[in-house]
Amino acid sequence: MTTRFRRALDNVTRVRGVRGAMLVAGDDGLIVAESLMEGVRGNAVAALAASLHKRFRQSMDAGAAGAPHFLHLQGDGGTLIVVPAPDGILVVAVGDPNMNVGLVRLEMLRAAEGLT
Repeated sequence: MTTRFRRALDNVTRVRGVRGAMLVAGDDGLIVAESLMEGVRGNAVAALAASLHKRFRQSMDAGAAGAPHFLHLQGDGGTLIVVPAPDGILVVAVGDPNMNVGLVRLEMLRAAEGLT
């Protein structure tokens, strides 16, 4: 993993409640880089994040609303956040249901900017 990718993921995973972060290829859901706690199924999360982002992008395009900038899914067992970065990469975070979503979003946006 390159230093640039490691730095981007480290800042996201330092937020309390985050179980892991990944950089994912938006087109096919393959993991580019990851920093995950044990028990997080990275391949499944990456595929889900890419699929959801693609579907939301298509829906928003159809509604002439532009591209999504932030996806947040909240469930009983956890949270999934997706932020698109340049070149089709997605910054993905998985966390506890009570993590500070605002702080995670900030770090994810910084990570996305750092990938340019």
